[in-house]
Amino acid sequence: MKPSPPAQPDAGRFTPHSSLCTPPLGLYIHIPFCTTKCSYCDFNTYAGIEPLLPRYIDALIAEMQRYPAGLPVQTINFGGGTPSLLSAQQLALVIEAARARFAVDQSAEISIEANPGALDQAYFGAARQVGVNRVSFGVQSFHASELAVLTRRHSAREAEEALHGARRAGFDNLSLDFMYGLPGQTLATWRRTLQRALDLAPDHLSLYGLTIYDHLPLGRQVARGELPHQDEDLMAAMYELAEDLLAGAGYEQYEISNWSRGERFRCRHNLAYWRNTGYLGIGAGAHSYFEARRYANEKRPNVYCDAVLAGSSPVVDSEPIESELAAAETTILALRLNEGAELTPGQVATLAPCLDAGLIDLERSHARLTRKGRLLSNEVFWRLLPD
Repeated sequence: MKPSPPAQPDAGRFTPHSSLCTPPLGLYIHIPFCTTKCSYCDFNTYAGIEPLLPRYIDALIAEMQRYPAGLPVQTINFGGGTPSLLSAQQLALVIEAARARFAVDQSAEISIEANPGALDQAYFGAARQVGVNRVSFGVQSFHASELAVLTRRHSAREAEEALHGARRAGFDNLSLDFMYGLPGQTLATWRRTLQRALDLAPDHLSLYGLTIYDHLPLGRQVARGELPHQDEDLMAAMYELAEDLLAGAGYEQYEISNWSRGERFRCRHNLAYWRNTGYLGIGAGAHSYFEARRYANEKRPNVYCDAVLAGSSPVVDSEPIESELAAAETTILALRLNEGAELTPGQVATLAPCLDAGLIDLERSHARLTRKGRLLSNEVFWRLLPD
């Protein structure tokens, strides 16, 4: 039976049949504030708008009230942007509001993304006191020249000090993010970044191939010939090197771009995305997937605040997801995970060329990407989408 759409005309107010029937959700809170905008970043982020932050916190709390009370929430993730620009008191206000409005699991993963510069043990201690139990550091590289290309503000040493400060504050679930395929990056510098990361013994690692957008400063530098173009073969070699080094260090690769020191340290919030169980997005530009519909909020932080604080919906786009597309997306997302996906007979037939090409392993109706398949995953995924 197709779920009922939200009540109209207020497309921003969700009306589930019963929160008791709703699977546990991930709660994403978007913090679009940055001290500076990095040259490669295509996220909905803004530099120089920090005076808006107190009002933005009020708007986040007000937007939560637009959802039915008591929805089950198993993770809270502060993303951005730079969530670590929030003080511990501001984090506490948002976390307490979420707990007051939703049925937040007592053992919920509550995570913040953090830029390593200018963060110390005192900050992490205060964040931990208000309920944060996981920190993901956007390190990206341990080489000064590569950080400069990305216009990152921190140094390699500051990244190491930030992680040590979080450890001393009591955090036992820390993640480091890195990028490969950077202009001028070599296999040797990538290897040294990975080895330096492993020396820090993080609990989790996320490794992403850099996407260069033509409309952003980094893309314009590449287009002008000031920086070299990406080499796809080199990027593939970097990815395979990472697989080998991390496996040798005892990390499990549980998703295409993510590794952990065992099941306990897998990112529970991202697992909600990959298992397609539903998520609520709060904040400017945030997206939600709830009761077979997708929603997108107003991107501009000041306009978002004006709407929410005036009692209006911040949602600017809403679309139903038909059952055929939802089933295809669920399979595609599950295939990102190393545990794989159960296929329908039709999907098995559709992916026969991928089986022949060695992109998937198939045991009866259960499929998993192979090592080659992880490199060429889009060749698998597009075949599953409905016409």
